[in-house]
Amino acid sequence: MRCPFCSADDTRVIDSRLADEGDTVRRRRECQSCDERFTTFEHAQLRLPQVTKSDGRREPFDEVKLRGGMQRALQKRPVDNDDLERAVQRILRKVTVGGDREIDSEKVGQFVMQELHELDGVGYVRFASVYRQFEDVDAFSEAVKSLQELPSASEKRQQMSLLEGDDDDEAPASPSTSTGKGGGKKRTRKKR
Repeated sequence: MRCPFCSADDTRVIDSRLADEGDTVRRRRECQSCDERFTTFEHAQLRLPQVTKSDGRREPFDEVKLRGGMQRALQKRPVDNDDLERAVQRILRKVTVGGDREIDSEKVGQFVMQELHELDGVGYVRFASVYRQFEDVDAFSEAVKSLQELPSASEKRQQMSLLEGDDDDEAPASPSTSTGKGGGKKRTRKKR
């Protein structure tokens, strides 16, 4: 890789780490000519499907358009840019995992609405108002009502932690504890 400071071709990698939930490799490099250091990011370039619009037109999937729509919905909302970027990456993964050459714009919109619901309720309603083209107040209030019926992200996390806690209930109920040589407690099972 060419050095961005002196344009020399002789650079070496001094550190590599995974980034973006393992989708990207972050490489720290050093120029052998000027000794400057810089960072590069490497990620797989996947072929994204064509998006089929409701009127039958087809257009290339546009990650910039996806991110921009989500940013507009979340404008002036307390959502971290890293959280938004992770949501965009999850949508891209869903779109590419199917391996289809085409995807309906409606399906992409559903993916966006799922992610926005997790990130921010107001952003979800903003996006839904444009995406679903609300004609009147009743349609808008119906979207708000459906949002209230769905569990929030914190409620889902709490439900998951409760489910994970169920494993502890299945442990044997009658272990006895005894003190080992180190003074700490050691769990032993009673013989049957």
